[in-house]
Amino acid sequence: MRRYETILILDPDLSEDGRAPLIERIGQFIPQQGGLVVEEDHWGVRKLAYDIKRKQRGYYLRFDYCGTGPLVTELERFCRIDDRVMKYMTVQLADAVNVEEIQAEMAARAAAAEARSEASTADGEESAPAMEDNSDTDLETADDEKE
Repeated sequence: MRRYETILILDPDLSEDGRAPLIERIGQFIPQQGGLVVEEDHWGVRKLAYDIKRKQRGYYLRFDYCGTGPLVTELERFCRIDDRVMKYMTVQLADAVNVEEIQAEMAARAAAAEARSEASTADGEESAPAMEDNSDTDLETADDEKE
């Protein structure tokens, strides 16, 4: 298997409800063809360097995945046919990859993200009263300076 990255520019006029099924379909298409989605990155609506289909903005989306040549061919055929996809580009990142290593890396990344979210939730609960105390102290200090 090889590792690929495909960047898609979607029509910015699509609502979130119109965009979600397209993104979900692409995300499901890769595993159906024997691939593995490593990362799905939404960059959002951005200004284009030049007009594409008379539009000055586009919704950027990046898929990082492992797969074979036929998977890429079929994905690009889908992008060519679908009018909601304004542009796409696929780049090969690595020639031969170990899928087990990538899955372990994905699991480690997910665990780290979960630990960070738990830590920020715990910090948010503890620091909320501290922030209130600091603001009172700042007001008292400002009143002392005025006198």
